[in-house]
Amino acid sequence: MHLTMFTDYGLRTLIFLALRPERQASIAEIAASYDISDHHLTKVVHALGQAGLVETIRGRHGGMRLARPAANIGLGEVIRAMEPGLALVPCQEGGRCAIGGCCDLQAVMNEARDALLGVFDRYTLADVVSPGNPRLMRRLGLAMSSDAGT
Repeated sequence: MHLTMFTDYGLRTLIFLALRPERQASIAEIAASYDISDHHLTKVVHALGQAGLVETIRGRHGGMRLARPAANIGLGEVIRAMEPGLALVPCQEGGRCAIGGCCDLQAVMNEARDALLGVFDRYTLADVVSPGNPRLMRRLGLAMSSDAGT
C-alpha cells in the first residue's frame, strides 16, 4: 500500500496543528513550514474539514485548528478520510480481473489492507506528536511559547 501525498500532507497538517493546539494556523503558515504548495494544501484542509478533523475560522483573524483534541483523532480515521481508495489490487474495488472468482488473492489482499489499517487504528494523533515538541517546533521554524512571549 502506498499513501498519497494528499494523505501525507493531511497528516502533516494535523501534526502542525497539534503542536500548538491553543493557536490557530493559516494555510500559508503550514505550507511555508513544510515547503509545499498553498494551493494543494487548501484542498487538503478542505478535505480535513469535511471529515470533521479540523475546523476553519473565516475572516481577518481566521485560520484553522483541530476540531477535537489530538487524543481523539485516530490515525486510521485520518487515512480512511484522506485516501480515495484503499485497494491494494483493482479486484478489491470491483475492477476487472481475468481470474476473478477463481482465486483467493482478493481475500488475502483484504486481510493485508485490514491489518495495516488495524495498526493505524491503534494510534491517535497525540501518540505521534505532543504539544510544544521542541524538536518539531524547531524543524518547522516555529517559535517556542516562551520565545514568543506568551
